[in-house]
Amino acid sequence: MRDYMPGMEILDSDVMSGVLEARESFDPSSYTEADVRRAIHSEPSVEGFAALLSPAAAPFLEETAVRARELTRAHFGNSVCMFTPLYVSNYCTNRCVYCGFNSGNRIDRLRLEPEAVAKELDAIAETGLEEVLILTGESREKSGVDYICECVRLAAERFAVVGVEVYPMNTEDYAKVHAAGADYVTVFQETYDPVRYDELHLAGPKSVFAYRFDAQERALRGGMRGVAFGALLGLADFRKDAFACGLHAMMLQRRYPAAEISMSLPRLRPAANLEQTSGVTEAELLQVSLAYRIFLPYAGQTISTRERSGFRDGIVGLTATKISAGVSVGIGEHSGSGHGEGQFVISDPRGVGEVVDALRRNGLQPVMADYVRTGMR
Repeated sequence: MRDYMPGMEILDSDVMSGVLEARESFDPSSYTEADVRRAIHSEPSVEGFAALLSPAAAPFLEETAVRARELTRAHFGNSVCMFTPLYVSNYCTNRCVYCGFNSGNRIDRLRLEPEAVAKELDAIAETGLEEVLILTGESREKSGVDYICECVRLAAERFAVVGVEVYPMNTEDYAKVHAAGADYVTVFQETYDPVRYDELHLAGPKSVFAYRFDAQERALRGGMRGVAFGALLGLADFRKDAFACGLHAMMLQRRYPAAEISMSLPRLRPAANLEQTSGVTEAELLQVSLAYRIFLPYAGQTISTRERSGFRDGIVGLTATKISAGVSVGIGEHSGSGHGEGQFVISDPRGVGEVVDALRRNGLQPVMADYVRTGMR
């Protein structure tokens, strides 16, 4: 692992060492059908989680799905939260070999000024959505903390729930973004294999594995009420990455019991100048989602537009509790106020109304916001 860069906050936390030790010792091939059956019908445990992610669990997806649906309905009812991402900048200083925003990629770069951000937010608000996720490429020069705070303030004036998916920050910076109106932070570790991580992240602040790993804990210390986790499945051994990601979330849930924990399920997708696939099948992605639900029954799950509409419709209500709609991964595309290239290729282009209709046809209740601002933070 690469050393911390100047200015990066180092936490006194043992979470990373615990997760990496467990990941290293996890042998997916060591589990039996008996282990899987026991995991499906027992209380959540680390060993059970490992069994549910193993190849031995593949023949039991239907049985696992029955248990997962029971847990989803018990803790979330038939409600499904809806949101959309808003990309405000695609400038990036990192060199991640799989990402369309890679600083070495020759793409159209754009950062929206506050007036254009407001125009984008207004266009999204007209769809009826009340939750938005603000995203940027990872460039502190082009998208500094003050800029992100301004985008969040504009969003909080229009939306009940505001999340951010930006570069990892120090605790004091997360506190500023929270004070501006952000409710939760999403950070994908990408892969929990430190050696593979170094091979994929060649330069820039993102190349520091440990600093990125501790981002969610710094966000919670900075006052955020929720954090989301994700491994980009397909970059390394997806079973071991999903195992580590689940443990990461579980350990922070125990340390910060009031925090809202959520899991994301992204697979590697083609991106600008990059034709690539994850090698992870839909059945394997479903297996990960089912394992997350049984291991983390209270955690939300978000299913991305990286996946096709049929798969998303099937998994929502089974395990997933949040779905995006009306998605544009380009910069300025909601209102037509600009054009900067997107981070990856989406597979479900449906608008908000189409997703709402699909949810209702499946007996689910679309929820535009699960949080009410009182003026007290």
